[in-house]
Amino acid sequence: MGKVAQYLQEHLLGEVTDSAEVRKHFSQDASILRIAPSIVVYPRDDNDVRKTMRFSWQLAERGRGLPITPRGGGSDMSGAAIGSGILLVFTAHMNKILELDQKKQFVTVEPGVTYDKLEQTLHTHGLFLPPYPASKHYATIGGGMANNAIGEKSVKYGPTSDYVERLRVVLANGELIETGPISKRELNKKLGMSSLEGEIYRGLDVLLEDNAALIEHERAHIKAIRNSAGYNIFDVKTKKGFDLTPLFLGSQGSLGIITEATLATETYTPNTKLALISLTDLNDLHEVLPQVLKLKPSMCDMINRAVIEQVTRTNPNQLAGLFKDPRAAIHLFIEFDDPKEAAQKKAIKQLKKILQKVDGAFDLAEKPAEHIRLRKARESVTTILTTPKGQSKAVPVAEDICVPIANLVEFLHTATEIYASLGLVAPAWGQAGEGVIRMQPLLDLSQLGDRQRLFKLSDAIYKSAIAMDGSISAANGDGRLRASYTRAMYGADVHNLMLQVKKIFDPFNILNPGVKTASQEDVKSLMRGDYSLAHRHEFLPRS
Repeated sequence: MGKVAQYLQEHLLGEVTDSAEVRKHFSQDASILRIAPSIVVYPRDDNDVRKTMRFSWQLAERGRGLPITPRGGGSDMSGAAIGSGILLVFTAHMNKILELDQKKQFVTVEPGVTYDKLEQTLHTHGLFLPPYPASKHYATIGGGMANNAIGEKSVKYGPTSDYVERLRVVLANGELIETGPISKRELNKKLGMSSLEGEIYRGLDVLLEDNAALIEHERAHIKAIRNSAGYNIFDVKTKKGFDLTPLFLGSQGSLGIITEATLATETYTPNTKLALISLTDLNDLHEVLPQVLKLKPSMCDMINRAVIEQVTRTNPNQLAGLFKDPRAAIHLFIEFDDPKEAAQKKAIKQLKKILQKVDGAFDLAEKPAEHIRLRKARESVTTILTTPKGQSKAVPVAEDICVPIANLVEFLHTATEIYASLGLVAPAWGQAGEGVIRMQPLLDLSQLGDRQRLFKLSDAIYKSAIAMDGSISAANGDGRLRASYTRAMYGADVHNLMLQVKKIFDPFNILNPGVKTASQEDVKSLMRGDYSLAHRHEFLPRS
């Protein structure tokens, strides 16, 4: 073990290693990039995190930077859960549910707890946390907050940021702070502090005040329902006061490290009704979707015809008998979870009326046991993610797009044309009710030609999304992979404000450097040619 690892182990309760085997394991997440850490730390408490951060800060003060990257389940697709310095792995020890208040519907957790573990606990108390991602079986709450995650229920219940009440965060210099809404009087106290926390409040207060008009103009310009690109500078300063929490949600560990979170939850309704609408003509979605959303579904997901065709080519029997019309252009999975069964039945009746106006097929699962059949159809995307075609594999690039509902059909047509121009088919899935589209092209990243197609595809897809008032990242973060497109989305002035926010929180650039700031050349230098999700096969990768 090297001297730095030995020094850290002497001062930390958690384990420290610089083993080549461990470093290799943590050199990749679910993205197409690879960076091996120098040291891996498994912190046991926030004091371990504080001491590690303080150590890195002191090195940086002497011009010897050793960056720090927090990591949960490693399911990040944007390259934000890998780093070259110290990797803080929270799943080993800081994975506890600390408190649950059933009456007030609050839960306090550490960042390494998985959504699956939390969900099982909450369900036994008649509660649930709505914005769970598809990767809930292995993804952590810390990672979800880092990306401001959404999931199938977000169409009704909103993103992660709607549920975070309070955070405990370790700053770049090792200070531990708590975030949450504060009044103007409390803000004035913060402004007078001599600590890094005080410097952050002072810097942000001036930055946001001096650029209030620009920020409001950009807020009005963003039409996408979900957006985790850049930093959320739009919801920090309010008429009532100030709240740092929105900045940390979606920051991917680049502003501070979350060590504890208190979250609001919702009442869980186990008995729901799940319908499948299959539209013959994609253009009908433009008329049907707004009417469906007026019924307030708890889920409104989609897969297109290309998904079914690709899955069927790979595994001919997997989808046999699941679709009344497998040749339909688009399939919508629509769930209603109103606690009153009568309200669910009324919604289903109205849904059938909507479908009568267009050419399509309707299927319904009324009981939980029947849901498995329709969910199997939705989750068939897993086959695309896990089954290669020769040396080509589905790679997470130019995905996690969000466009306004009114532009969804146009974007799907445009994306299909872009894929076709590059000799690719375009399976698409996602949360139709929020305008979120996910597409993963089959590419062989060991081949120069496919790497070039990757960047051509990304450039064209993101350009189209931005042109349609959309976001380059609904909920998977910029990370390193999308960082170079953030300026194009926000414009130079707003993007520069976000870079200044990073500087205020992290003056030595030791918190996950490169995340949200990497260039396309950085991405090219870090790309791995042997992309796979082999480490997820015990769970089945989900999207």
